[in-house]
Amino acid sequence: MFENLSDKLSSTLSNLKKKGTLSDSDVKTALREIRVALLEADVALSVVREFTEDLQQKATGQIITKSVTPGQQVVKLVQDELVKILSDPDDSGNLKIDNPPAPVLMVGLQGSGKTTTTAKIAKRLKERDAKKVLMASLDTNRPAAMEQLAILGEQIQVDTLPIIKAEDPIVIAKRAKLQASTGGYDVYILDTAGRLHIDDDLIKQAAAIRDVVLPRETLLVVDGLSGQDAVNVATEFNDKIGISGVVLTRMDGDGRGGAALSMRAITGKPIRFMGTGEKLNSIEKFDPNQIANRILGLGDVVALVEKAQESMNAEDTARAIKRISKGQFNLNDYREQLIGFSKMSDSKGIFALLPNFKRIANQIHQDTFKTQFAKQIAIIDSMTKKERAFPQILQASRKKRIAAGSGTTVNEINKLIKVHRQMSTQLKKFSSNKMGQSLLKKMMVNENDDYSENANETVAQLEDLVKQANLFIPNAAGGNRLGQFRGFKKGK
Repeated sequence: MFENLSDKLSSTLSNLKKKGTLSDSDVKTALREIRVALLEADVALSVVREFTEDLQQKATGQIITKSVTPGQQVVKLVQDELVKILSDPDDSGNLKIDNPPAPVLMVGLQGSGKTTTTAKIAKRLKERDAKKVLMASLDTNRPAAMEQLAILGEQIQVDTLPIIKAEDPIVIAKRAKLQASTGGYDVYILDTAGRLHIDDDLIKQAAAIRDVVLPRETLLVVDGLSGQDAVNVATEFNDKIGISGVVLTRMDGDGRGGAALSMRAITGKPIRFMGTGEKLNSIEKFDPNQIANRILGLGDVVALVEKAQESMNAEDTARAIKRISKGQFNLNDYREQLIGFSKMSDSKGIFALLPNFKRIANQIHQDTFKTQFAKQIAIIDSMTKKERAFPQILQASRKKRIAAGSGTTVNEINKLIKVHRQMSTQLKKFSSNKMGQSLLKKMMVNENDDYSENANETVAQLEDLVKQANLFIPNAAGGNRLGQFRGFKKGK
């Protein structure tokens, strides 16, 4: 996400931070490079012009060039300007679904991922906000569109409106409204039909449905890879129907990211969510501060914590934390954490969310992680209950049996045992202090904290974790420790 833009901005700003003092020429050169990076990322010209002009006013003069830390101050100015472009000061960032049953209307072009996004939002509302959700497909044009939403509803255990063939979309909308009212639903989401392009029929149908249900939110789903076309689509829909927010899909792809930076500035509408993958939990709330941090390579600890909460079983992890503090971290506990971490989608992406870890992320191959996690889990699964609980009893004959059962080698088993022993020792040391216990709980147990308010503290704790815990990350060569990156310092 934003990889090319992030690389170029990070490189430009890194060069500034290396200078003890900045001249006006240094600032102008950096601004020119930032302007080029934004244009290459397909950010709208008007947005680029406003961004660089505001930045130039603030980044020139005595305050910056005579500062003790001029490079850091420029980074902060760039971050503030990015947040300004991405933010709507009058918007809370939350969906307006306060009066049940609250209708949410999903609109967009065909192929933008509207139906899958409908299910993703429904799952998020159900699991995070404890809302009772009803989904209804109003797409009578695309073959099997209604059946697709019904199948997704079964997968996420969210109710869908029963399908009645040959029913008009307006009638379906009225039926969904009635069922939501009588069924005690908090929210009902209407997935409308799309077209390959904006036409009169599409606009008229969406407008008619809007007038029937009076939606609390009208969310436009657009493909984030379509660049400025996405902004043009948003402008058309907003002018002719009126939208309350935007959902950008396929933001995990290799697109240039300009749509996200241009969308709010041009349409005046906030970006509500981002689709970051094909899985039904691969959707993130769009937070301007977090996105600005990612673009500048400063990490996104909040998103990392949310991924951990989604993937880790809270009860199992709480039990593991307690055992860690007592030095009882056995191979059963290690296996549970391997499974939890392997569920956290793209492991390379996880490191990209950590501050100052982009260099490591670029060295990681996702297939290597998947292979090593699966191999280590297979080794542990081939052990007896006693061997998992007391790995110290694993002698040569036992290791040969486990290797044969797991399709691995004795050498690989020895590496796993060594890793587990190192983790057990280091985690016990780390969890013996209050800061370590606090961070482990934040990362693994859903305490419903507002992490965004404590992001700086959590960043500092993560950095301390890397320095102190020397945690092992498996790879094809048998293992590396994050602690081996001895040059790890904030801002480098």
